[in-house]
Amino acid sequence: MRNFSFKNPTKLIFGKGSIAQLSKEISKDTRIMITFGGGSVKLNGVYNQVINALSKHTLIEFWGIEPNPTYETLMKAVAIARSHSIDFLLAVGGGSVIDGTKFIAAAIPYSNDPWDFVLDDSKIEKTIPLAAVLTLPATGSEMNGGAVISKESTKEKYAFHHPTVYPKFSILDPETCYSLPDYQIIAGISDTFVHIIEQYLTEAGQSMVMDRFAEGLLLTLIELAPRLMKNHQGYDDMANFMLTATMGLNGFIGMGVKQDWATHMIGHEITALSRLTHGYSLAIVLPALMQVMRKEKKSKLLQYAERVWNITDTNPDTKINTAITKTNEFFRSLGIKTTLSENHIGDEVIHEIVKRFKQRKTILGENKSVTPEKVLDILNLCK
Repeated sequence: MRNFSFKNPTKLIFGKGSIAQLSKEISKDTRIMITFGGGSVKLNGVYNQVINALSKHTLIEFWGIEPNPTYETLMKAVAIARSHSIDFLLAVGGGSVIDGTKFIAAAIPYSNDPWDFVLDDSKIEKTIPLAAVLTLPATGSEMNGGAVISKESTKEKYAFHHPTVYPKFSILDPETCYSLPDYQIIAGISDTFVHIIEQYLTEAGQSMVMDRFAEGLLLTLIELAPRLMKNHQGYDDMANFMLTATMGLNGFIGMGVKQDWATHMIGHEITALSRLTHGYSLAIVLPALMQVMRKEKKSKLLQYAERVWNITDTNPDTKINTAITKTNEFFRSLGIKTTLSENHIGDEVIHEIVKRFKQRKTILGENKSVTPEKVLDILNLCK
């Protein structure tokens, strides 16, 4: 096991009716900007719960943070926040709203173009405190220090990380997710699955604790998925899904182990260039990456096959092939089209992604072995 230092400062407030606790968690002398997405929180009752809980606070609302939040939209929020001397941010929505709010928090006090710190997060010096009310399980952004931001003008998508953008607290009430459309549940399951895989499917023998933790989360998702697809208004199933998504990317299962993230970096480019939903792009890339990197990941793929999919074939190649097939079938069982062609994405996107990685001298993977040439192999398998 590798040396590590771990700290997660986010307070998690979980359960029915927990939005009412907002008034106890935020000082009444703060000026709050509440950030929202497209408006679904007004239909499912979340908006009223938030406003009622903060009825004695000074509030400014900002609406319209899109899926894959854009620099262009977020800079409008930054201007409003600065003009109203906002000193606390509350994100109400899914991971995109929370990610966008992290950008706003870092951008408000930043004196230069905030896109600078998206490209180089070491430039972040201070941030406005933020918190979250989560309404869509997927990204884990409610309990981590990362965010992914897109720039519409250049069709780029980058992640940044900084310890100061961890939410001070996050409220998770499973009942807020009952009204989610199927495609968002599907994307959330896929995103969570791949978050876990990226921290697990590297090398065997690094940490018994992290392996079992990750495998338990994967098995939980696999068991929950068909039930969630039939009915996502069951409290216990939604509660378990929400917590799995949070635990999948709050740092816990990454302690002392190598991490990959090539699937995410390739998936980000697919989304940036085609607008395909993030969770769907990951489901396309992951099985192909497993296939191309099977020699390097052989020991862990065999463990994954046995412990997660209960594959006991004695032939290692057959065992790995079956595990990759099972992974693809899992995504397809959710209703995801797991090839680029099924999503009307052609060779021009593949060539642009590889070109970008070559220009940036990007090498991905836990061992820095996923070269642009390997990315081309992976994307060709995705066709």
